[in-house]
Amino acid sequence: MNYKIAVCDDEQNQIEYLSGLVRDWAGQSGCTAQIVPFLSAEAFWFRYEDEKNYDILLLDIEMESMSGVELARQLRTCDDTIQILFITGYPDYIAQGYEVAALHYLMKPVSGEKLGAVLDRAAANLHKKGRSIFVWCDRGCQRILTDTIVYAEVLSHTVTIYTIDKKAYQTKCSISELEQLLGGDFIRCHRSYLAGLKYIARMTKSEVLFEDGRSVPLARSAYHMANQAFIQYYREI
Repeated sequence: MNYKIAVCDDEQNQIEYLSGLVRDWAGQSGCTAQIVPFLSAEAFWFRYEDEKNYDILLLDIEMESMSGVELARQLRTCDDTIQILFITGYPDYIAQGYEVAALHYLMKPVSGEKLGAVLDRAAANLHKKGRSIFVWCDRGCQRILTDTIVYAEVLSHTVTIYTIDKKAYQTKCSISELEQLLGGDFIRCHRSYLAGLKYIARMTKSEVLFEDGRSVPLARSAYHMANQAFIQYYREI
């Protein structure tokens, strides 16, 4: 597995120390860690607005201007997947960690053993939450859990991805590119539509109907393939 891990602390020596512990953990776990350092919460947030593909955030609480807790609150308004690990020299913020669904709270100086155990939990949580894709839309780089995608529609050169919570994300790509990105749990039911097998309730000769009442067209030429994929999907789960 590959993980993108941000280390945010206003002391350079702490960033270097924590980054070294993360590298040790990655080597022992047999995974790859891309470690990105940040010397302030503002610097992380500025980058995050364009790059939302961070998996884990090691976050100091006591920083000038924007604190770690403030940054975590902002993150949770748009991202419930990133694993936040608070690291601090003060024991007074544990309750605030619960408010932002922080994974854990480690006191400085951090030991490699304790950090490794928490990173193991973070990796397990990310695996449990499922695979994500990252698309560029009007809000910048957006993380979307594939398990939440109901269907996608292309119009001209814009693909709109519709999720189970009725959100819509527009991105510039082809339907074929998105099909390749999403993988085998999605079917090309029409030249302009992809349907998520997880949310299909039934099919007619001309429509794919989803559990929440939405529907998309089903091309006559795609009916046999789509029907077989639908049957096979439910045999395997």
